[in-house]
Amino acid sequence: MTEKEAGKADEREFPVLEGAGIRLDVFLAGKPGLTRNQAQRLITEGRVIVSGVKRKANYRLRPGESVKVALPALEPLATLPEDIPLDIIYYDDDVIVVNKPAGIVVHPASGNYSGTLVNGLLNRFGDLSHLGGDFRPGVVHRLDKDTSGVIVFARNDHAHRSLAAQFKAHTNVREYVAVAVGKFKDREGAVSVSIGRHITDRKKMSPVTLKGHSAMTRYRVISQFGPAAAFISLGLTTGRTHQIRVHMAHIGHPLAGDRVYGAAGAGTLLGMKVPRQMLHARLLGFIHPSTGAYAEFESDIPEDMKRLLEFLGRKEKIV
Repeated sequence: MTEKEAGKADEREFPVLEGAGIRLDVFLAGKPGLTRNQAQRLITEGRVIVSGVKRKANYRLRPGESVKVALPALEPLATLPEDIPLDIIYYDDDVIVVNKPAGIVVHPASGNYSGTLVNGLLNRFGDLSHLGGDFRPGVVHRLDKDTSGVIVFARNDHAHRSLAAQFKAHTNVREYVAVAVGKFKDREGAVSVSIGRHITDRKKMSPVTLKGHSAMTRYRVISQFGPAAAFISLGLTTGRTHQIRVHMAHIGHPLAGDRVYGAAGAGTLLGMKVPRQMLHARLLGFIHPSTGAYAEFESDIPEDMKRLLEFLGRKEKIV
C-alpha cells in the first residue's frame, strides 16, 4: 500500500452553518477524524482560527463564521501485511468473508495502525480494493472491536462498489445475536430512534444529539433467563454506528458486558465476569458482485457467549 505523504500540513476549513452557538471544541469534535481532546489540543497549539482570529475552546460560534484548522503533518505510515491468524469462511476473486473474533480491530486508524484484520488480509491475499484508501482497503462495513462474527471485504473496486451500494440501500441481510440485560415485556419488537454523536462525549453515539440519523432495530427474544437477561436475535433496517448497543440501552436492555452503554457494573452478570459486549454477527447475506446470485454466510456463536448462556441457564429458570 502507498504511504501517507509526510511533511505537508492538512489544512481544512469549516463554515458555521448548523453549529451556531456551539462551543468551538465541540464543533470541531463533530468533524471526521477529530475527537474533542484532539480539537482542544489543536486550539491550544494555535492551529485553529475562527474568521481570522484565534479563539479559546469555549468560544461560542456565530452564524457566518468560518473555522480553519491546520492539522500537523502526517508521519509516513503504511498499512503493512502482517501474519495474523484469520478464520476465513469463504473467498473468491471478488470477496473475502471472515469470521471476526472479538478483540481485533477491522482496519488501521489513529492509535491503532497494526494488528488489524486488514493487516492480516493483506498478508494472506496480497491486495484489496483501493476505494477505502490507504488505511481501509477492502473495507465495506465494520464491526466494533469487541463484536464478533461475519464480515465481508472486497478484493477489487468493482466488488467494493457493488457491496457498498447494497449496504447503503439496506438490501443486504444481517442478523445478530446478543445477550441483553433484564426481562423483556414483549417477545419481539422494534426500536426506531434516531442516532448521532453524543452532545458532550464524542466517542459515544446517542439518541440525544444535535444531528441524528434515522435508525431502526428489530429484536426477537429467543430465550428469557428469568429477570436477569435474555438471549435475543436482532435485525438491522439501518446500519448506524453502535446502533444495536445504543438502541438496546435506550429501551432499558443494554447488552451484557457493554461498559460504554451499560449501567455501572456492566462487566459482570449474576456474579459472572463478562469480558465484552455480548454481540455476535451471526449471519450476512448479499448479492454476489459478479454472479448476481444471493450468497449467505453464517458464524457459530463464540465460546465466551456460549459459556455465558450456559451459566444463565443454570442460574435462572428459562421462561
